[in-house]
Amino acid sequence: MVSIRGAITIDTNTKENIINDTKTLLKDILISNNINNDQIISIIFSATKDLTAAYPAIGAREIGIVDASLMCVSEMYVENSLEMCIRVMVTVNIPKSQNEVKHIYLKKAKSLRPDLLDKMN
Repeated sequence: MVSIRGAITIDTNTKENIINDTKTLLKDILISNNINNDQIISIIFSATKDLTAAYPAIGAREIGIVDASLMCVSEMYVENSLEMCIRVMVTVNIPKSQNEVKHIYLKKAKSLRPDLLDKMN
């Protein structure tokens, strides 16, 4: 069992943008790590306090992740931190070690993990 991290920034605080960008992030994580929906144990979403139009978990349900446990939490505020950001931690049951998985950071969220930039391109 491993956990995969990821994040994406949202352009505007609308239900459509939050759900669609969450789906984009999750699909990229699943495809990049060759994961099927039935291998997902749980997903924890955190969102910055400026994202209020929808729960990111709706996007997971819309792409067929219906058996995994999902949780949405509000991210603590840190001065000068990235705004309009959804972060995820996807826990999966796959035959890979933690150092073999590919973490995914999209849009402005790439700045959160400069150590992974070579792996993300």
